[in-house]
Amino acid sequence: MKHAKPLPQNLVQRYHGWKATTHAENAAWYRRLATEGQRPRAMVISCCDSRVHVTSIFGAEQGEFFIHRNIANLVPPCEPDGNRHGTSAAIEYAVTALHVSQIIVMGHSRCGGVAGCDAMCSGKAPALDEPTSFVGRWMDVLRPVHAEVAGIKDEAERLEALEKRAVLRSLENLMTFPFVASAVEAGTLALHGCWTDIASGDLQAFDPARGEFLAV
Repeated sequence: MKHAKPLPQNLVQRYHGWKATTHAENAAWYRRLATEGQRPRAMVISCCDSRVHVTSIFGAEQGEFFIHRNIANLVPPCEPDGNRHGTSAAIEYAVTALHVSQIIVMGHSRCGGVAGCDAMCSGKAPALDEPTSFVGRWMDVLRPVHAEVAGIKDEAERLEALEKRAVLRSLENLMTFPFVASAVEAGTLALHGCWTDIASGDLQAFDPARGEFLAV
């Protein structure tokens, strides 16, 4: 593979530091993870954004969460059309093979994907409307609910509202997967929606009884 390059030395050094400390001090745990396989209790669907670190937020160790990351933490509707569906495949594996008991959709503040969707739906990002835009076609998952926030004049308020609707849209789309719906109805799987503010570290969870996100 002529286009591949050697791993940067700063990453090599950081790896050796991890291997000599964290791994060495927990060698038995890592051997157990390797031999017994993963048994996560929850799946977390979060954004690719490098500022979002769900294992740190929840103080989770390796093996606790089955994590899938994509642009704007979106779940598309179930579309068994034979095409490549990475997010759908991850959900199927988590529910039918790992038998997770919870799926958490984690949204966040200042999401670039959500901001791109807002710009696209407002006619301010024509490049995202091009059929060749992978980001634009992915953000079409959120497009149907943009009208719900379009009337909010303050940009920051509008984007936060859309970020939270992205979480709710994903929860709705999760229920279009038959294996998710049946597990939820059987009481073996629970769905949760969260949103975190990157600057303050605050976490909000969706309360279905109140119909709103509340501080945790």
